[in-house]
Amino acid sequence: MNGFAWGAFGVNLAFAALTALAVLLATFALALRRGLHRVVDIAWGIAFAAVALMTYALSSGHGDEGRRLLVTALTVVWGLRLAGHIAWRARGHGEDPRYERLLSKAPGSKDAYALRMVYLLQGGLVWLVSLPVQAAAYISGPVGVLAAAGVLLWLVGLVFESVGDFQLARFKADPANKGRLMDRGLWSWTRHPNYFGDFCVWWGLFLLTCEAPAAAAATIIGPLAMTYLLTRGSGKALLERHMADRPGYAAYRKRTSGFFPRPPRAP
Repeated sequence: MNGFAWGAFGVNLAFAALTALAVLLATFALALRRGLHRVVDIAWGIAFAAVALMTYALSSGHGDEGRRLLVTALTVVWGLRLAGHIAWRARGHGEDPRYERLLSKAPGSKDAYALRMVYLLQGGLVWLVSLPVQAAAYISGPVGVLAAAGVLLWLVGLVFESVGDFQLARFKADPANKGRLMDRGLWSWTRHPNYFGDFCVWWGLFLLTCEAPAAAAATIIGPLAMTYLLTRGSGKALLERHMADRPGYAAYRKRTSGFFPRPPRAP
């Protein structure tokens, strides 16, 4: 059975929290300067990448070098791709309506409310969701079958995210599609290929910890939390409430899977 450096992992938890907090506080300062809180969406992926890189540096001498490199690379590639895509998508746009609605309910200072309800909350979620990434770096045994399966699942997720985002961006770029629903390509198999991709990525990363069962048991809350966010929190559920009144959406919803991909049903 693979060993696990519990003491060093405990120290890493504290440094991971500080790293996530630093990224989100720096983003908050940038948001105040620009007058746009939507920049926090870009920081989400960057914060995960920062935690992974910090963990790699701190875990030197504790975990298997191959696993440390692997989990760091997978997390950084995912995080930076996501941050880059969101930054590209947001260029030239004003405040995100989600944050406008949230801040309209602020009981006092809108900025203080945003700090509590957006930035500090997201920092805590980065720390929680990244637990398997942190733990994998402290497993002493070499990568095995479960880790290989995790890489394959991560790759499926990255493909779904990347291809889904590309297809949607190309669809929106065509003026002929203005006002129409995207129901082609991966979007005909699932209404949320990007969220399904995130789901696969984080369960894939979790599999890299499963060769140390105790570490996996201690960190399974990470992918469970991400799954909740994607399906019940700020992901699928929020978007579908926003889309519910769009013309044609009810029919699209009937023929297309809500999350896990499958061939579309006949009209």
